[in-house]
Formats: sequence, structure tokens, C-alpha cells
Amino acid sequence: SEATEFHPAQSLGERTRTFLKVQDGCDYSCSFCTIPLARGASRSGSVASVVERVEKLAAQGVKEIVLTGVNLGDFGLQGPERQRVESFTQLVQSLNEVAGIQRFRISSCEPNLLTDEIIQTVAASRRFMPHFHLPLQSGSDKILGLMRRRYRRALYADRVARIKELLPHAGIGVDVIVGFPGETEADFLETYHFLNELPVSYLHVFPYSERANTLAPSLAGRVPERVRTERTTQLRSLSEKKKRFFYEQHAGFETNVLFEDDVTDGRVEGYTPNYIRVAAKYDPLLVGEVRPLRLTQVNALGLMEAEEVGLFV
Repeated sequence: SEATEFHPAQSLGERTRTFLKVQDGCDYSCSFCTIPLARGASRSGSVASVVERVEKLAAQGVKEIVLTGVNLGDFGLQGPERQRVESFTQLVQSLNEVAGIQRFRISSCEPNLLTDEIIQTVAASRRFMPHFHLPLQSGSDKILGLMRRRYRRALYADRVARIKELLPHAGIGVDVIVGFPGETEADFLETYHFLNELPVSYLHVFPYSERANTLAPSLAGRVPERVRTERTTQLRSLSEKKKRFFYEQHAGFETNVLFEDDVTDGRVEGYTPNYIRVAAKYDPLLVGEVRPLRLTQVNALGLMEAEEVGLFV
């Protein structure tokens, strides 16, 4: 039987950051994806139930919560009948009022579900971090149509522009699939140039992989594995360039960094609000804490170096 009940879950990998599942399932029918078959229809708990869970995590000393879901922006379908009772916008606005959690992040949101209200709430918030992850999958409208995505590149570009208008320093991550059936060299180059021009910070690039019980394998124009690999390499190279450019733009900035538990070679690492990965000399007082630092330069490992500064007022 199809799952209609939402079961909350969380992953407390370390005290500094917790992944909190607030939504499950998906009502979309993307031609490459098996998630609706595996996870069932879109469903979630109530805003009040999420707030209650967050308050308990705050009492445990959790500093950062990452909101997760299969289709997170579709939050609000509740009960056996999956009535649209609340919205993701309402959830974000309510969590913004919860004391005790220093940082919230939105793990990923479909671009067609990222409303102006969500962007505005994040822009005005001290708790929601200026960091978005927006799956694109392709920069070709032809391929987006074959994928059965619910937007086209113009909408995606508009969402990125709106984020940058209100949050000029926001970090923006992108999911991309290359080598989808029917993707010609021209289609791939359209994706490459589209991403090259967008002010995004990093890419997660995946070569297309056939999945049973999906529509995509039956489409014409199978792309050879070798070509998929080549295109993946090209976009991952673009990602490294974009990430370094984004990091270098912030050299000299003073910002807060939440340091994690891992210590490697006398160094401790953490993230800025806009998701720049920072390395600093190990100090036990830094671990699990949010500290003001001055970003200095990008090192050979692609991490941002930082030094301590006076406490923010």
C-alpha cells in the first residue's frame, strides 16, 4: 500500500549540526527518478510538530539544523487525505521565531517552489543562513521537457537573480545531470554556458544513470558512457572554478564560522553562513562553537583560510 503517513526523523551526527526530516515522498513524475515509487506520495507533519522537535533539539545544545525532505518545498500535505493544510513558507517563518537554534539551512528546494516569500524571509533572518541549493538538472529547455521537470531555464535564472538581489553574498549550489537521453553536444554546451553565466557557487554533477521503472531509458538518443564521463569532468571543472571565484570574492571579510568536531593535521574546519568551508588552526575552544573570523585566502586544498578577530558586538 502507498505510504500516506509522515514519520519524522533526524540524524544527530554531531552536536553542532542536525539533519531534520520534515517532509517525505514526492508527487512529481520526473522521467529519470524512482523516488515516487520508493518513497510514496508527498506528505509531512504540521508546522507545530516541527517547531516542537526543534525546541527539543535546541535544549540539547544543537547549533545548526538542516531541514531535509524528498521534495522539501512541497511541505504541507498532511493526514490520510494529504490535504494542503500549511506551506513551506509558513514553516520557514515559524522556525525563524524559535529561540535557541543559531542556524537553519534549507537542504534543497525545487526552483518552482522557492517563493519570493521564502527568499525574503531568509534575507531578513538572522537564523536562516544565506545558502540555497537549487536542483537544475539541465540548462537546456529541450532536456528539461524530456526530464518532465516543472520549470524551464528562465524561471531558474529568475530565482537565482532574486536570491542575489536580496542576498548578494548568498551561496547557491546546483544539481546537474549530464548525458541524459537525447542530450546532444549542443544541448550540453547550452547547459555549460548557462551555468557559466549564472552567479552560482558550486555544482553537484551526476552522469545520467538508467533506473528501472522510469521513462527515461526508453527515450531515443542514448548518450555513450564515455561521453557522459567527459561531460561530467567538464562540469566538475567548471564547479571548481566557480567555487574558487566565490571564495576569493570573500577574502578579507569578517564573518561567523561554526566549527565542527573533526580535527585533521592540527586544523579544524567549519562553515560560514553562506557555506564557505573554512580551515583554522586547531583550538579546542573553537570546536562546536560559532566564532567571528576574518577570511584570508584560499589554500591549496580549496579551503578558505581564516584568522581570529575581536568578538562581534
